[in-house]
Amino acid sequence: MFFHFTPPHPAFLTPLLDNAYVFVGFFFLISGFVLAYNYADRPTLSKRSFWVARLSRVYPVYLLVLALSIPFVVIAERPAHTYFDWILGIVLTPFALQSWSPILATYWNTVAWTVPAEIALYFLFPYLLKLLKSVNHRIATPGRLIALIGVIWIVGLIPHTTYLLLNPDHLTAPATRYTYAYWLRALKYSPPAYICTFTAGVLLARLHGILTLKPAHRTLLAAIALGGLALFFATAVDQIPYVLIHGCLLLPLFAMLLLGLAGPGVITSAFSWKPLVKIGETTFSLYLIHFNAFLLIHYYHLPERLHIARFDPWISYIVIIAVAFGILRFYEGPARKFVLKTFTPNPA
Repeated sequence: MFFHFTPPHPAFLTPLLDNAYVFVGFFFLISGFVLAYNYADRPTLSKRSFWVARLSRVYPVYLLVLALSIPFVVIAERPAHTYFDWILGIVLTPFALQSWSPILATYWNTVAWTVPAEIALYFLFPYLLKLLKSVNHRIATPGRLIALIGVIWIVGLIPHTTYLLLNPDHLTAPATRYTYAYWLRALKYSPPAYICTFTAGVLLARLHGILTLKPAHRTLLAAIALGGLALFFATAVDQIPYVLIHGCLLLPLFAMLLLGLAGPGVITSAFSWKPLVKIGETTFSLYLIHFNAFLLIHYYHLPERLHIARFDPWISYIVIIAVAFGILRFYEGPARKFVLKTFTPNPA
């Protein structure tokens, strides 16, 4: 939320908040890690049950936020697109297919482009897991897993490096987060762009399972990773091409951080603080709703009408977080149970 709608803040936070998009790759790495951690050791995996379980966690909230964001289809999307693309966006977005089109990837709800990518990776996961199990005997050592993760990381950067070398969008200046260009949007938003990062997360879970790490080791790993990230944001973030950073150039540091936080340790304990855990439970709802909610609040000038503009944007942040808690409490859980009950196959 601070990335899209940056509050007044100390100057030292500027490099972090202005470049927070780097954590999109971390999200997909975590996704692969968590799925593999929970499913890799199961003797069998019903693809349908898995897909229903995953969709039940994302699709109901996704649809709710789209419904709440219907004004944007007219306010924002109609002036921004040809009539054909406008209609195509209306058709594709409810089915979470918009990210397959670079033009429509951010249609209706800008931040929701991650949902089609995540659903595509959910579809891929059972097949990826089966493939990895078939070669498990060849990669079942820490050294080989680390090497394979490194190879996948490098492969994942090939499209982004190729983009820099060929400049298919014919940009006359270095790309930034505000650059609008067809092939750049394809790299940023299309589901295939995140397959390698997701796969690295799956392998990282396997590495986590065979490593014996003491709490002190995990704390050291997390501290090194956090220190490396802090150094990167303080000294290098403006020197490295945006395209490479968005392509998860920082995957090695993210992988170290994830391993460091995946078990007991001093830093893990800090992140286990109850208020942080509670906010973490709302992450998905908060992520999906924050962009359009903030825009609607200010499109209708609610802070001014309610005479609380002097407290903005902080009052807007509080309201949006409260709405996310409400969605979690009164909608997300019941909707998930309904989807599971309706679409999970009954045992024979």
